[in-house]
Amino acid sequence: MSIKYDKLFTLLKEKGWNSTRIRNENLIGQGTLTNLRNGTGGLDHKTIDRICRVLGCQPGDIMEYVPDENK
Repeated sequence: MSIKYDKLFTLLKEKGWNSTRIRNENLIGQGTLTNLRNGTGGLDHKTIDRICRVLGCQPGDIMEYVPDENK
């Protein structure tokens, strides 16, 4: 996948969010969270909007484009 979400997990940790809080406050669904961690999924625009609103950040603060070397 060309979009990486490592920045999101770093930002969540910095802001004091753990997996339990993420699920309890419905910031990101459990399936989506698992897929992001595994590098097999992404975020829709509504989820990006919610994350940016709650964390006070911009989309570039939570994801980055990394070219796929195999393509």
